[in-house]
Amino acid sequence: MRKKLSTSVYTFHTIIKENGMYVDKTADIFRMVSKMDGQFFLSRPRRFGKSLTLSTLESVFLGKKELFKGLYIFDQPYDWKVYPVIRLVMNKVSASSCAEFEENLAMELDWLAEKEGLRLRAERPAAKFRELIQILSAGSDKVVILIDEYDKPILDNILDKAEVLKIRTLLKQFYGMIKAMEDHIRFSFITGVSKFTHVSIFSDLNHLDDITMMPEYATLCGFTQEECEGYFAEWIDENAVKNGMGRKDYLEKLRKTYNGLRFSEKPVSVYNPVSFIKAMDQGNFRHHWFETGTPTFLLKLLKEEEEKTEGAKKPAPGVKDLDGMRLMADSFSSYEIECLKVEPLLFQTGYLTILDYDPESELFTLGYPNDEVRFAFVKKLSGYFTPVPEAQVPSLLDQLIQALKAHDLEEVFEILNVFYAQVDYSIRLKHEKYYQTIFYILFTLLGYRIRVEENSNKGRMDAVVETKDRIYIFEFKLNMDAEAAMKQIKDREYFQKYLRTSKALTLVGVAFNSDTGEIGEWKVEDRQ
Repeated sequence: MRKKLSTSVYTFHTIIKENGMYVDKTADIFRMVSKMDGQFFLSRPRRFGKSLTLSTLESVFLGKKELFKGLYIFDQPYDWKVYPVIRLVMNKVSASSCAEFEENLAMELDWLAEKEGLRLRAERPAAKFRELIQILSAGSDKVVILIDEYDKPILDNILDKAEVLKIRTLLKQFYGMIKAMEDHIRFSFITGVSKFTHVSIFSDLNHLDDITMMPEYATLCGFTQEECEGYFAEWIDENAVKNGMGRKDYLEKLRKTYNGLRFSEKPVSVYNPVSFIKAMDQGNFRHHWFETGTPTFLLKLLKEEEEKTEGAKKPAPGVKDLDGMRLMADSFSSYEIECLKVEPLLFQTGYLTILDYDPESELFTLGYPNDEVRFAFVKKLSGYFTPVPEAQVPSLLDQLIQALKAHDLEEVFEILNVFYAQVDYSIRLKHEKYYQTIFYILFTLLGYRIRVEENSNKGRMDAVVETKDRIYIFEFKLNMDAEAAMKQIKDREYFQKYLRTSKALTLVGVAFNSDTGEIGEWKVEDRQ
């Protein structure tokens, strides 16, 4: 019987009993549960299979061997002993203040105790947690602790620094009980989106195995190419026909749209499971993952980083710098609440991923994982950096594409000015990078290859845009004339490296007016 597809069911026993599609990850599960008193931490982007992983672990420790028939772990030497399981989902208890969160967490622990026929006497969450562990392990059995979305209370209040620091202190005390009660714990697994440094929330949990970037667990969440082609062969064949494509071309488009998320130095990438299953179920190439929302605090932080650029000796990375950044692992793998940084936040939330790793320099190259993430995230940025409503963006972009195809630069700049005009004066930045960022966002949305601050032997070009049959070299000037921009292109011979290409070449000098925020004038010259 054909398996049922779902992206809204994250309970392992329900998926199995209802003949749902389950991609077998129990080899990784077996590796973890086979360890003596294993304690694990995993950070992965939202809606990436973390909750299903916890649910699978829960079924293992409840001894539900019959659910695993046909899966890897079923035939392995595991004893299937039943343990008391404490499973906490922090999304249920998150709140807008530390006081409310503390109250909600205490009530959740009381509810978990009541399920076991217990009544807790302690009042504070950390003390209740310790008491619950102690009572459940009072017999011969240790307990299993599974915590999902451990960081949700922090992420929900990340912009309220005073409140979030109180929440962090409370969580530090709460999670510290896992270390304090380790003699009573058989296994613990903590998941979330973000990863804070060990001197923060998990300073007392120095025994945790952080498997976030371990190569052997790189595919624990998400689907590999092999898994997609094996488990979803029927849907792939049907959807290829539905889209009027050959199987090979359909698979390539799927790969470019949804694959590419990589979490270790091991060169293996995975598909976002939600996006892939929805693509199989609906038979289209929509940007499904971003229907779940883009965190506002990320957009706000990126905007703030752009504003810090002016006058900075070492500018922070901006939007145009994200694709292709080269960093050491400790620069993007964790962060502190007191010092929010763009790189780790974008990596941990899945907007950037590992594109390459150089073992000699130990540098990782980060970038957008696929077309879904690139287009949808940059589209969100367009609404955050420009006054144009997000709903109007597709229509304007289509007009821009048609103008570029016709090589009608007069129309191109008229449309671009719709995005530049009417930006609130208080947030309009008086430096070229602001205008360059919007330019980058728009041409990325068009699907054209755009390179900013492209190196030549005589300097850096502000932007190079490559279409199917033409290369445009852009130079921007703020509060100067377009002739000055064109003169720089010619004086520094930016065009030399492209003269041997078969494509037509166009030089474009652009002058921005910081008072109006618009493109004041432009000068165009075709070289061939």
